[in-house]
Amino acid sequence: MNRINQKLQEDKKLLSIYFTAGYPSLHDTVGVIEDLEKSGVDMIEIGLPFSDPLADGPTIQESSTQALENGMTSELLFEQIADVRDTVSVPLIIMGYLNPMMQYGLEAFCAKCKEVGIDGLIIPDMPVQVYHEQYQATFEKYGLINVFLITPQTSEERIRFIDSISNGFIYMVSSAGTTGAKSSFGNTQETYFDRIGNMNLKNPQIVGFGISNHETFTQATNKAKGAIIGSAFIKHLTKNGTETIKDFVDMVLDK
Repeated sequence: MNRINQKLQEDKKLLSIYFTAGYPSLHDTVGVIEDLEKSGVDMIEIGLPFSDPLADGPTIQESSTQALENGMTSELLFEQIADVRDTVSVPLIIMGYLNPMMQYGLEAFCAKCKEVGIDGLIIPDMPVQVYHEQYQATFEKYGLINVFLITPQTSEERIRFIDSISNGFIYMVSSAGTTGAKSSFGNTQETYFDRIGNMNLKNPQIVGFGISNHETFTQATNKAKGAIIGSAFIKHLTKNGTETIKDFVDMVLDK
């Protein structure tokens, strides 16, 4: 069974952390992954930096720019994480945009993911219908879960179609717009969380965009299986470096 599916079966609310590969420094990637797992994170999203990250707010955009300037590439990422499964057991997901993957060759990218122990991909600009018609068989061939994003504006018909072709979790974007930390969620988000929760989808939902602390983690996971933190963690790395990762995770989980 895919590690993502195994993790989703656990009787707990899940914390997933996103970080940008090659940030703050080029060779921090594996160390950040190992420290996140040691700190109690349930899943890790490895951001593949791209020069035009449409869904990302300024914090993640700046980290991507720095990572590219540091020299991060798809090839180097795979080299860095070639032996990561010797030390890390939690699910690992690569989040990136379609262009770099197509440049690498999408099937070759998927094959490499399987080789190094990646469990899934999140590709915000991958059209759902294109995936279903052209690439789903390739993902399944290499045992990869493809995670789709939904927003408050996504129609019920589209959500149910995404649910029908998904086999992991659905990434529930908390609000329209780009990524970025918030201190709390308002009634609009709470209503949205309730609406999706009441649809009885077969795939669990994990909330992303705007999670930054224990309060927003708790709000987001009231109806959903878990929550994803990206911008707030990148800001923590920028300010404090990689030595205090456990402090950030403890703050979110209120340990």
